[in-house]
Amino acid sequence: MNKIFNIIKIVFGVVGAILFVRILNAGDDAIEADAAMQTSVLAPFMYVSYVILAITILAVLIFSIKALFTGNVKKTLISLGGFILVIVISYAVSSGTETALRDGDMLSANGSRLVSTGLTAFYILAALAVLAMLLSSVRKIITK
Repeated sequence: MNKIFNIIKIVFGVVGAILFVRILNAGDDAIEADAAMQTSVLAPFMYVSYVILAITILAVLIFSIKALFTGNVKKTLISLGGFILVIVISYAVSSGTETALRDGDMLSANGSRLVSTGLTAFYILAALAVLAMLLSSVRKIITK
């Protein structure tokens, strides 16, 4: 099974490399100027990317669900609850204001609040990750 996956990875890598070289050979100016060139050069590269993305998402979902049922369900649910708690806290402390975008459109107050929630959640999770690494390092130093 591992050999099959390696062959598939090599095939996708070679096809992607060939398509990438086609894009480089066509040049930026030619691709921007000609819609037919965009379709013939960029579309195949994007389709390969979509297929790889779909395979990746499918594999992540399958292995995540498999690990969920074979592992410690209580620990998984506690981790999921912690993540949801971080999202709820981030949403509670975020505020949103209607914002003008560069292209002239308007970002709604709710959209702005969701962006702020995502950023706040990222900052909280990043800080927790750094704290966990520091505590792990200190624990290793103390035990040695």
